Amino acid sequence: MTSEEDGRVAALSGRIAGGPSALLHDEVLEPQFRFESRHLIGHYVAIEKVLAAEYERMDILTPGEAHAVAARLDGVGTATLTARPGANMSDIAFALERHVEQGLERPVARWHVDRSRNDLQSCAQLMFGRDRLAGFARSLLELGAAARDLAEATRELPMPGYTHFQAAQVITPGFYLAAVGEQVLHSTRRLLATYDGIDACPLGAGAMAGQELPWDRDRMARLLGFARPQPSALTSVASRRWSAETTAELGLLGAALSRFATDLLTWGSSEYGFIELPDELSGISSAMPQKKNYPVLERIRGRTAHLGAFHLDALLGQRNTPFCNLVEVSKEANTHLLDAFESAHGTVRLFTEVLRRLSFRPERMREACEREFLGGFSLANALTLTAGVPWRTAQVVAGRYVVLAAGAGLAPAPGDPALLEAAAAEKGVTVTGAAALLAEAFDVRRGLERMSSAGSAHPEAVRRLLEELDAEHVRLSAEWDRRAAAVRAGAVETDRVLGLAAPRKGRGELRDQPQTARSCSTGLPTERGENSVGTDDDARRKH
Repeated sequence: MTSEEDGRVAALSGRIAGGPSALLHDEVLEPQFRFESRHLIGHYVAIEKVLAAEYERMDILTPGEAHAVAARLDGVGTATLTARPGANMSDIAFALERHVEQGLERPVARWHVDRSRNDLQSCAQLMFGRDRLAGFARSLLELGAAARDLAEATRELPMPGYTHFQAAQVITPGFYLAAVGEQVLHSTRRLLATYDGIDACPLGAGAMAGQELPWDRDRMARLLGFARPQPSALTSVASRRWSAETTAELGLLGAALSRFATDLLTWGSSEYGFIELPDELSGISSAMPQKKNYPVLERIRGRTAHLGAFHLDALLGQRNTPFCNLVEVSKEANTHLLDAFESAHGTVRLFTEVLRRLSFRPERMREACEREFLGGFSLANALTLTAGVPWRTAQVVAGRYVVLAAGAGLAPAPGDPALLEAAAAEKGVTVTGAAALLAEAFDVRRGLERMSSAGSAHPEAVRRLLEELDAEHVRLSAEWDRRAAAVRAGAVETDRVLGLAAPRKGRGELRDQPQTARSCSTGLPTERGENSVGTDDDARRKH
C-alpha cells in the first residue's frame, strides 16, 4: 500500500516510481522524521544556510537567490515539516527542500546542484552529538563543583576508610569527595578530548567520493563551528565512530559513579549511619515504619548500568558492516543515543542534588574510628622509626598486639602497654615507651595529621588538592566556552554573509524547539505513540 500522492515522487527520483509503503512509513520513516524534526532540524537548517552561502561564493547562486533561500530556511521550526510519503518520501532533507522551494517567489534552478544527502545527514547528526556532548560536560562540571563544596565542608571530620570491605585507615569525607571531584574532572577532560577528536566537519564529502564543484570545506567547517573539515570524504559519510567514542566515555563515567553510589549506600545503612539525606530525597517502607530508605541512591547506581549497555549497543550496531554510507550505521546503530544522553544527564543531575543535600554525622563516624584499630600501620612505622625494630618484624608485632588487645576486649585507645611489650617480646624485641607509642598510633585525630604526602587525607593536603581542582574547573570551563563561542561565531558569520539578521538563539535552538539538555540522539526515538505535528506548504492533511 502506498500514498495516493506517489506520482509526485517522480519529482524526486526517476529511479523509483512510488513512495514508501504505509508499513515502512509508519514503522521506520515517520518515527525517524518526527525525531529529526524535533531534535535535528536546527542543524539541518544551519547546514543548508552554509551551503547557500557557498553557492553564492562560487557564483552558482546570485546573492539575491542565496538570501531568498536562507530567509525561507530561517523560518523553519519543529512544527514546520511533516512526513509525506508521496510528497517528500518521509525524508527530512526532501521535506526541507520542498518547503523552501514552495516559498520562493521564483524557482532557483541551481540550488541543490552537486549535492548529496549523505554528508548532509552525517553533518547534522554529528553537530547534534557534539552539542549534546558539550551540554553534558556542563552538567559534569556542576557535579564536580558540588563534590568539592561538600569536600571543603567535611575535610576535618574523621571517618574510617575501607579497603577489602574492612576498616583500614582514618580519612575524612572531604578526602573521599575530593577524589570524587577529581574523577569527575577527569571525565570532563576526556569528554573535551572526545569533542576535539570528533570536531571535524563531514560536509563537502558528497555521497562518498567528494564533490565536483570547488566547495571550500575549510570555510564550511568554520561557519558550522567545527575546528576543521574531516580530511577523508569516505570517513565523513561512512563513520559514526563519534557515537561509539561518546558512549564509551559515558560508560566509563557510569562505572565510576556506580562505585561512589555504592559507598553512599553503605554509609547510609543503619549499621553505619554516617550520612543522612533530607526527607524529600528519601523513601519509606510500607511495612516497616522504623525505616528511612535512600532509593535515590539505588536509582543512581541502577542507571549507571544502562550507560555501558548503550555503548555496547552503539558498538555492535556498527560491527561487521561495510565501511560506506549505510542506514544501519547512520540510523539504527544510534537508536539509543538519545537514551544514553538522557540517562547520563539524569544520573548526573540526581547525583549532584544528592551531594548538595547530603549531610554527614560526625559522632557516628568518630565512634567507628575509635572502635577500630586503625593505627596499626602507624604503630608498625613507629616501632621501626623510633625503636629500630626491622620493618617486617614491626608489622608482626603490631598485628600481634591488635590480636591480644581485641581478645582482651580493649578499645584501641588508650591501649595496654603491657600487651605491646608482650607482643614484642614474642619476637625477641624490647620496646620502651610503649604507652606513648600506643597513644600516638591510635589517636584518631593524629591519624589524619600524621599524613604528610601530597594528596593525602591530611586536611591541609585536601585543601590544597581542592584548590588545584578549582583551578582545573576554571580552565575546563573556559575551554568549553571557547568551543561554544566558535559555534556561535560561525552562525553569526553565516547570517551576515547571507544578509540575515543575527540569529536569536544558538545553533539548533529554533524558537519553537523544546530546549532540554536531556533530549539527545541521532537515532530512532524509543516511542512512537505520537504523530508528527504541523504541516509543510505541500501537505494539507496528516497521514
